[in-house]
Amino acid sequence: MDSLLREYLPILIFLAMATGLGLVLILAAVVLAVRNPDPEKVSAYECGFNAFDDARMKFDVRFYLVSILFIIFDLEVAFLFPWAVAFKDVSMVGFWSMMAFLAVLTIGFAYEWKKGAMEWA
Repeated sequence: MDSLLREYLPILIFLAMATGLGLVLILAAVVLAVRNPDPEKVSAYECGFNAFDDARMKFDVRFYLVSILFIIFDLEVAFLFPWAVAFKDVSMVGFWSMMAFLAVLTIGFAYEWKKGAMEWA
């Protein structure tokens, strides 16, 4: 039983340090943070429109379009990371397959940009 506890001791120390550091950073933010909100700081800047009416109000569908395009391109770019990690082991077929994938991605992005899907106003 004593050897089992010794094997888990580094994990427990790591968890204690992570919890302690998290608490110290949260408390430091509470103590040291500057508190002078103004209307610009508390305005709705992430959602694209001000929350001034009913939650079921109608708003422009371009908000959804831009967010969906972001998610699509973000996920497609995520395919580059495993390919880049294994780049030295990738054959020429794998290399040219990725180049074709990037070409399709670039053409799609250029098409969306030309159609004005990236513009808010």
